[in-house]
Amino acid sequence: MRRNIDAGIDVGTRDTRVVLIEYVKNSSPSIVGTGKVPTEGMHKGYIRDIDSVSVSIKKAVMQAENTANFKIKNAYISCGGISMTGEITTGYSIISRADKEVTNLDIKNAIEESEENLNLINKKIIHISPIAYRLDGKEVYGDPSGMKGAKLEAKVIFVTTNKKHLDDLVSAVVENTIEVVSIYPGILASAKILLGEKQKTAGCALIDIGEDITTLAVFENNTLISLQTYPIGGSDITSDIALYFKISLEEAEGVKIGSVIGDYPKKQVDVIIEARLGDIFESIENHLKKIKRNGLLPAGVIITGGGAHISNIEKVAKSYLNLPACIGPYDKTLSQKLKIRDDTWYNATGLALPNIILKSNLDSQFSNTSSIKKDLGGFKQFFKSILSQLLP
Repeated sequence: MRRNIDAGIDVGTRDTRVVLIEYVKNSSPSIVGTGKVPTEGMHKGYIRDIDSVSVSIKKAVMQAENTANFKIKNAYISCGGISMTGEITTGYSIISRADKEVTNLDIKNAIEESEENLNLINKKIIHISPIAYRLDGKEVYGDPSGMKGAKLEAKVIFVTTNKKHLDDLVSAVVENTIEVVSIYPGILASAKILLGEKQKTAGCALIDIGEDITTLAVFENNTLISLQTYPIGGSDITSDIALYFKISLEEAEGVKIGSVIGDYPKKQVDVIIEARLGDIFESIENHLKKIKRNGLLPAGVIITGGGAHISNIEKVAKSYLNLPACIGPYDKTLSQKLKIRDDTWYNATGLALPNIILKSNLDSQFSNTSSIKKDLGGFKQFFKSILSQLLP
């Protein structure tokens, strides 16, 4: 009997994680396999050595396959790195029908034109989400199709990443004879588990503090409205502690998370940690000011990632951002059902969950070979395959 299993692969700077989720009729999805190995050949989300990354993926995949007694043939892949960012542009279309009724074609044309305003030199689009529409200059709440007017405007966020990094990531996966079904921003996969519709509708910010990078995703009206990355992470705090106390990085990591007890004054450790966290939250506050959301997110900030459980992190976040702050998940429904107890597994798990991936949105661009013989495809082809899933 064929098993219905989806796989998520999260290649992080520190670790590579694989999660297998099985779907059985009349039962809740369950995690049936996991794999985790240290990642070799990565730095700040960039691949420096494809072969080393490929070996890390192979080891993690084998662990998950052995646990689940299942062979992975295709998988959903997370993408991150310092080059990932959300770019917002607008486009418009003139309503094509004689009776001036807005159709899906008009929406498609408006979104396509907004893409034409992007600078995609050395970049690739990995996620598209309409933020808002205006019809004849007036804001539209929800789906504009079926309404009547002369001119439709679309405000759209495009999540882009470095094209070379994306090519390398896909190459590292397909070298293991695994087909890439879709690439998805890791923080958005995590958001499926960490946030509920209520929080994303009211307005909130999800902050993922990783090994070398912090990623910010801002939601409002149940829609992604901004995404940014910052070149600061948990390893920077570890390095600061190591330098101050003149100890090894391994010991400094233990001091940071409180697992090493020694002659390290807690007050001084807190000062070092809070100084670096201050850099992170100050950068985020500046961005929230830029998008006019500072102090204006009712559901506050939700913190996740390997750095989420640093001492006093919620207190520091509140003081810099002037918003409620908590360690995720905000909505514990999914995490409790799936029995996830470690923040670092949310990305890989979220990838394998249903209804969050634009399924097959890159099928025509990737082949299950050891090398990519053609460009990852143009936006026009990309858009056609996912349009029906992008519309509100």
